[in-house]
Amino acid sequence: MVDTKERVILVVDDNPDHCKGFRVLLESGGYSVVECKSGKEALAALEKRKFDLMTLDLSMPDVDGFEVLRAVRSKHPKLKVVVVSGFLQGSMNRVAKRLGAVVTLDKDLAPDSLLPVVDDLLKNPE
Repeated sequence: MVDTKERVILVVDDNPDHCKGFRVLLESGGYSVVECKSGKEALAALEKRKFDLMTLDLSMPDVDGFEVLRAVRSKHPKLKVVVVSGFLQGSMNRVAKRLGAVVTLDKDLAPDSLLPVVDDLLKNPE
C-alpha cells in the first residue's frame, strides 16, 4: 500500500468531465489533486509548486501534451508523467514515451487502471 498522505497529483485535461473523473478516482485513493484544464495552465502550475506525478492528455487546444512533456523534461526531469489520452495510436504512443511519459493509458481504460498505475509509480521512487 502506498502512503498517499501529502502526495499531490496534477491532472491535466481540457475535458472537464475527464478532469473531474480522474480527480474523484485519485482522491478516492487518498491523493490530493490539482486540476488544470489546459497545457498553458499546467505549465503555470508546475512553476508554482511541486507535484509527485502528473496525468496528461495529449490533445489540448492551447499547448498540447507533447509541448507540456518537452517542458516537463527540461524543467522537472524527475516528475513522473502518465499520459492518458484517446489518441495513443502507433506513433503518438512512441513519441509520448520518447518525450518522457513513464506510462501511457488509453482514456477508455483509465477508470480501471489509473489508480493502480499511480500507486505503483509512487511506491517505486526510481
